Amino acid sequence: MDARMMSVIVDGKRYRTEGAELLASDANSAGINEEHVGRNTFLFRTAKGSYFMQHQTTWPGERDSLTPLAREEAFRVFTELPTKMMEYEEAFPGIKIEDA
Repeated sequence: MDARMMSVIVDGKRYRTEGAELLASDANSAGINEEHVGRNTFLFRTAKGSYFMQHQTTWPGERDSLTPLAREEAFRVFTELPTKMMEYEEAFPGIKIEDA
């Protein structure tokens, strides 16, 4: 499943999938069971550096949604999503990872 075009205004800011950069998702790109249990999550970064996630659903009675995220929350979501479109250094410039 590919990310759908979506535009939502939250707190006076417009978040659009069109023009935003896709960072990660849980959609299967191998073509097998492309709909992840009827729901998929896509993580985006806007041209201005804001992060948001898009939830898509194919389940009856559910609607697609778009949620703005703070950078730290977006990083957490990025680490949990299995399909990365880029390395974390590119997706989150300036974040330093420390050894445990």
